[in-house]
Amino acid sequence: LNPQGTFSNQISHNLPVVGFKDPKDEETELEFDVGDQDNITPCTELKSIVAGEDDSQLQVSSETVINDDHSIPEVKEDTEEGPCLTDFEEKCPPGGEDSVVFYTTSLRGIRKTFEDCSSMRFVLDSLKILVQERDVSMDMEFREELWRILGGRVIPPKLFIKGRYIGGADEVFRLHEQGKLKKLLEGIPSNCLCTDCANMRFLVCSNCSGSRKVFTEKQGDELCMKCPDCNENGLVKCPVCC
Repeated sequence: LNPQGTFSNQISHNLPVVGFKDPKDEETELEFDVGDQDNITPCTELKSIVAGEDDSQLQVSSETVINDDHSIPEVKEDTEEGPCLTDFEEKCPPGGEDSVVFYTTSLRGIRKTFEDCSSMRFVLDSLKILVQERDVSMDMEFREELWRILGGRVIPPKLFIKGRYIGGADEVFRLHEQGKLKKLLEGIPSNCLCTDCANMRFLVCSNCSGSRKVFTEKQGDELCMKCPDCNENGLVKCPVCC
């Protein structure tokens, strides 16, 4: 150190100069920071001004519609009316003016036909309605009747409601899945179990006991002849439910 304080002068020149603010200046800056925020320019406007863009494009109107792809669609009330019987072709089986007639078969020779008949029977049973089931394999008369009504060698299952032809398995299943089959069956009485045939619609012939043969005596000889009361299967229609 020299006595003139040269070393102290070098230190004073190398150290940074710390400025002290006037208390009045601090009060002015504080008022600007916490004052009226409406007078402060938003960051988006500052960016547009710097970029030279028109600040009018940054303003969003209150009427602007924002499309959202994930918005919930409006659910419209289903006003579609169900089908009416008048929409179906008029083809009435004998005795089917005010009832349900179901042509079916119990033979298992053709698997799909048997399964369709069983499935349609299950649907009708679940609705608990009275059905006139006509098994074409139990009585050939029913088969001829069905062919005559539809004008061809059709195969079951076939459904008729109050003299209107509803269709086969595909048509009935589609109506049932859509909840429209029940509407078509309005006014049909409820199903009840027949005490004589258990809804099988047939009984074993009491005249020949199902053998289709009867014996008569003529001039001392016993003759065998076909039973006049039963069908080709030795069955007769139930007198209670048919």
